[in-house]
Amino acid sequence: MSSDAPVAEIPGDTLRERIVDDLRAQIGDALVDSLVKPGDDVWVRVRPDAWLATGRALRHAMGFDYFCFLSAVDWMPSPYGKGEDDPTEPPPERDDTIRQGYAGGETRFQMLARVTHPTLHVGVNVKCDLDDAHPVVESWISVYAGANWHERETHEMFGIGFDGHPDLRNMYLPTDFEGHPLRKDFPLLARMVKPWPGIVDVEPLPGGDDEEGDGE
Repeated sequence: MSSDAPVAEIPGDTLRERIVDDLRAQIGDALVDSLVKPGDDVWVRVRPDAWLATGRALRHAMGFDYFCFLSAVDWMPSPYGKGEDDPTEPPPERDDTIRQGYAGGETRFQMLARVTHPTLHVGVNVKCDLDDAHPVVESWISVYAGANWHERETHEMFGIGFDGHPDLRNMYLPTDFEGHPLRKDFPLLARMVKPWPGIVDVEPLPGGDDEEGDGE
């Protein structure tokens, strides 16, 4: 093939790009960053003070009526390593750099929600940075009632507050439980006492090398 042959351009995604433009028209510079993967998905990052306004814009002005999920992300690499690490080997060197994924970010904790347009059959992933010391955003339940359970779980597991939520009681853990198990710096004592069983409890398969050696 000739080196002068034209390089095929990657096609754009007019639908998802228009969604980003429409959201920017609704919330202005509160839309901090975005990423469109043509034919795949779209991510937007908004200011935390515009979290509720973003939900309202997506549902009431743009028709994203279907609420999929809401949670949080702790981007800090675990100080305890990975459960799959071989406990008989020295701990590997790790890169502790915090990387916030698509549409970027500036903080350790981020909110993440996804909503879908029922007739366009396209979804939007919405993110916002959270204050690492006092992670709080406004509740979405006035816009998406289905966010209720998700916010309670996120509050319980990550320690994130939701202003305007009427009932942030624990669903899984005792009321007096200390800590938030989905934070990366929460010590999973069960894994410290006994490492991941996929590493330490492996038994030789029938007909494997061990049996062949015994036969000899």
